[in-house]
Amino acid sequence: MQIETASALESVSSIAALPGVDVLLIGPFDLGNNIGRPILDGKIHAELQDAIERIKEAAHGAGKKVGIYCTGGEQAREFAEQGFDMISVAADMIALPKAFGDALAVAKGGKKLAGKVGGGYDGR
Repeated sequence: MQIETASALESVSSIAALPGVDVLLIGPFDLGNNIGRPILDGKIHAELQDAIERIKEAAHGAGKKVGIYCTGGEQAREFAEQGFDMISVAADMIALPKAFGDALAVAKGGKKLAGKVGGGYDGR
């Protein structure tokens, strides 16, 4: 279950206790916007940090897992160290423009990407 609204946050313990719910998933940008504490310039407001911790505690208290979307590897490591179970290593709104921009630069004859890019599922 995604916990991204003020009403879901208010009911998080009840949601975590529901049979069939295995994971509470946090979208910090949507949750922050919904509780009036948007993430600005990469800064997570203390109230949003508290909400994220509350969700983690509710999930773990009910014997469930908790996941969170992160903007990059450094933030993902921080949440792993805090005990989150499922963690994205990049947000699509950050990773996709960078990946497409890098690929476009290569296509235009510019910089080369590090490592092997592309190939099929058979490794070729």
